[in-house]
Amino acid sequence: MPIPTEFTVHQKSRTVDIAFDDGAAFVLPIELLRVYSPSAEVQGHGPGQEVLQLGKRNVVIDAVEPVGNYGIKPIFSDGHESGIFTWEYLYRLGSQQDRLWGDYMDRLHAAGFKDDTGRDPIPELPGMKKGGGCGSGSCGCH
Repeated sequence: MPIPTEFTVHQKSRTVDIAFDDGAAFVLPIELLRVYSPSAEVQGHGPGQEVLQLGKRNVVIDAVEPVGNYGIKPIFSDGHESGIFTWEYLYRLGSQQDRLWGDYMDRLHAAGFKDDTGRDPIPELPGMKKGGGCGSGSCGCH
């Protein structure tokens, strides 16, 4: 599996540049990373349990923590921090970016959002917590 040689977060453009030792290089929207987080909060606990992520257009990465020699854990501005992105998973996101983005848009449309409105920030309601996820009780499984 290729190993990253570069990983740069660009807050203004909300993208990540990632280059690998096999010569592949990708520019990934942070929104794509967030909506395809490998966490149980996003992926569910099995096939068919994926949770459609809404309102992530303006999400940025506040910090990146290394995870051993095999990946990273981004800390997203919406409080999400439970996904561990392996090098293999990041490579897959980069190499399949167009298909994954199309799938995301199809799921938004199937959920009733016109155009890309499901990507717009969702206002916080009183009592609503940022982040959460599996293990915190907010996913409903604990």
